[in-house]
Amino acid sequence: MKQFKRQSIFDRFFEHRDSLIIQYKNGDISKREFLEGNFEFVQRIKLKPFSKVDSFEKGIYNYQYNNVLAKYYNMLAADIKDDINFAKQYKSCRYKANYYYNEKDKATLQLLRFLEFKNVEAYFIKVESVYLKDKLYEIVLLDYEFAIFHSKSNWLLNILREEGVFFEKKKTSLIDGYINEKY
Repeated sequence: MKQFKRQSIFDRFFEHRDSLIIQYKNGDISKREFLEGNFEFVQRIKLKPFSKVDSFEKGIYNYQYNNVLAKYYNMLAADIKDDINFAKQYKSCRYKANYYYNEKDKATLQLLRFLEFKNVEAYFIKVESVYLKDKLYEIVLLDYEFAIFHSKSNWLLNILREEGVFFEKKKTSLIDGYINEKY
């Protein structure tokens, strides 16, 4: 009788994440559906971010967890932005989004430190958003598939420059369609 190995939480996480990425790339789901699918999965597995990053998997999970929540709350805020009946909820969603974006940047730094900034490349990206122009940059982990991060954090940008992995050029994002699609 064959023995079946139980899937680890990381196996499930990466399988789900990669599946959503592929569905999005193929046009099978919208950016909103992609974000909602990630949010629902993170809520379902009930795994909080790791305090110590001692593996690539933990670092990616921490980034993804915070990024998913930040984008989800940002999306909710955008949905109710102009409705005065939801002013309190809008403010709460914006607060949560900003909190998780900051946590995402901390998670990025944790992972980059774990990887000792090796085979990392970062640069500003071309965006359609006036708000993000000359602010949003991309961080690529060259040794890993689908390991592309984004930030507009000045403190993280300064560290990337100090580490010599930030290139002072503007490029098209590796996931340009996703970056420039509204949700």
